[in-house]
Amino acid sequence: MTDCSGTGKSSWPELVGINGQVAAHVIAKENPKVSVNIVEEGMMVTMDVRCDRVRVWVDKYQIVKTTPHIG
Repeated sequence: MTDCSGTGKSSWPELVGINGQVAAHVIAKENPKVSVNIVEEGMMVTMDVRCDRVRVWVDKYQIVKTTPHIG
């Protein structure tokens, strides 16, 4: 497990249920140290853990389905 402490805010549970683009904007504003990627459910992604990335998982309606977090 990679230690991502010191990277600022690392989790956004309050964004579950809102539009993915809005969530990405909030994350980028609250933690400018990370890049934000919107990923649709079912898409394949790498399994590496990165302390400079947040993935926002959305459904087919572009609604955030899981808590976005650093990793």
